[in-house]
Amino acid sequence: MKIASLSDVKAHFSEFLARCDAGPVIVTRNGRPAGILVRPPKDEEELDRFILAHTPRFRRLLDTARERIRKSGGVSHRDFWKRISPAGS
Repeated sequence: MKIASLSDVKAHFSEFLARCDAGPVIVTRNGRPAGILVRPPKDEEELDRFILAHTPRFRRLLDTARERIRKSGGVSHRDFWKRISPAGS
């Protein structure tokens, strides 16, 4: 992990992007964390997962679902597939 000032990152942006492959770069402003540069996603699917993991609305949806499952016990794997299988299959 590398820590660098915003002014340094601005002056050498391409260099810091290359450094992301080795680990995150913490960008500071006035000595305090202001952002993070991370390695690029390997493919579109990884990009989608990254975006969803950092989307507050999606995180709230997941948290709500987890809480509902915790309270109700959820549905077993077998029952899930029974419920979604076409009748008579």
